[in-house]
Formats: sequence, C-alpha cells, structure tokens
Amino acid sequence: MIILTLLFTQGHNIMLKQKIKYLALVATAVIALAACNDNNEKNNPNKKEITIGFGVGNYIDQVEKGIVPILEKKGYKVTLRQFSQNRQINPAFEEGSIDASVNQSRAYMEAYNKKNNINMVALADSPSAPQSLRSNKHKSLNEVKDGMIVALSNDPVNAERGARILEQLGWIKIKPNTNTLTFSVNDIEPAKYNLDIRETDAAQGLRLLDDVDFVVVNGNYVASAGQRIADGLVIEDSPLEHRVIVTVMQDNVNSQWAKDLKDAFESKEYADYIRSQRIYDGFIEPEVWNK
Repeated sequence: MIILTLLFTQGHNIMLKQKIKYLALVATAVIALAACNDNNEKNNPNKKEITIGFGVGNYIDQVEKGIVPILEKKGYKVTLRQFSQNRQINPAFEEGSIDASVNQSRAYMEAYNKKNNINMVALADSPSAPQSLRSNKHKSLNEVKDGMIVALSNDPVNAERGARILEQLGWIKIKPNTNTLTFSVNDIEPAKYNLDIRETDAAQGLRLLDDVDFVVVNGNYVASAGQRIADGLVIEDSPLEHRVIVTVMQDNVNSQWAKDLKDAFESKEYADYIRSQRIYDGFIEPEVWNK
C-alpha cells in the first residue's frame, strides 16, 4: 500500500509539472502573439488609430479643434498626448509610443537626428508662434542699459532663438559654432551692453515681466494668456528652420495615415479654422496655405 501511494504521488507530481509547463508555454505564445500583433499595428501603413505628441502650450489645442475633426471624418481615432517636458517627446518616437509630434523645429530635429542616429522627418508645417521681446518696465528699446536683466527660455532651442533676437538688436553676441541641442547663456557674450542674461522656464516668462527688465516669450504662451503677439517690443521673424513642424519617422512618411495627416495640416479647412480664432493672430502660417 505504501509503495502504491508513493507511485501515485510521484505520478501526480509529474503530471502537475507537465501541466504547469504546458500552461507556461501557452502563456508565452499568447504574449508573443499579442506583441507581434501590436508591432504589426504600429507598422501598419493603413492603420486608423494614431497618437500625436505635444509639449506644453496651445499646439495641442490647435490640433484637437482643427485637425482631429478632419481626420475623424476619414475614420481615424486620434489620441493626443501632452508631455510635461519637450525633451521627453523624441524618445517617445524611438520607443514607438507616438506616431507623430507637433512641437519641434527643423533645426532641432536635424541636430537630434545626427546626435542619436535616428530618422525623423518633417511631414508638414504647423502654424507657428514667433517669440517676442516684452517688458512691463520699459516702453522702448532705447531704455536698455548695462546691468539690466533679460530672461530667456531655459531650453536650448528657444534660448538660441531668443538670443538671436538680442543679437539682431546689437545687445549681445553669440559665440561661433554653438550647438542647437546644448545652447545656453554661456554661449552669449556682451556687445553694445553688458546685460544680465538669465534662463527661466519658458512657461514662466510672462509671470516675470514685473521682476525683470525684458523677457523673450514664446508666442504660444502669449496667445494662451489672451495677449497679442504683435504687442511685443520686437517680434521674431522666425526663419523656416525655427518654425514648428509636424514630425514623423522616415519609415512612415509614405503611409496612408501620414499622407492624410499631412493633407489635414495643409487643408483649407484647417487654415480657415486657425484664421477664425483671434488667439492665433500673429502666428506664422505655413507657406502652402497661400498657394
């Protein structure tokens, strides 16, 4: 009897182990299949679900109210994902969690591509908010003096753009061979004036107007605050390389969803929407809208 019991117990344990092993193999297969299907969907040129990434600002509002309705008419489900910091967006491309972004310039994209050996491309131009030099303390540029405090954005691309405004005024000089990805106040030298150039979070620029002499503010924050970009002391004439673009990966540029996204940004319907909103007065329009 004891021998039979042991044999039964051993046989039961063997069967249990085989069953557990079988279930583990099934589970592994299911996970692999799901991952494969998920990957296939991400790479599907005809997919109908796309995710677009944004930084802080009102570009997400433009797309939500102006672009999403156009795409929904074509059967798309669009997810808009806003990141708290711009530097988080491009890594999201690399991991495949977003399909497109509306946040960066050509200059930044090209520098990032080169540094990280990836292939993002400009799909279309977005209505782009120029920076402006603003002040609550001074009514004229002629009031500038040595020692005055000027605030720039603390992210490299917008800091460089702001510094270019100051350089064009002759207030400062930018050192040669600066890097778009690493630009900071350390790349600035005195010119006509010895100014106290400080960096601040871009979203805080308008709040500093009573504390500093001049601030260079991103246009989308000016618009979001209900103010007119045109009321700045100097308005940036943003060169093409510093205007905001719609970005996708090179592998996706010829997919149907990317073509439909490009068509939406270049459509008369979207142009009419942006032009109908007072908040976007002063934004630089994509050149294709005037063709």
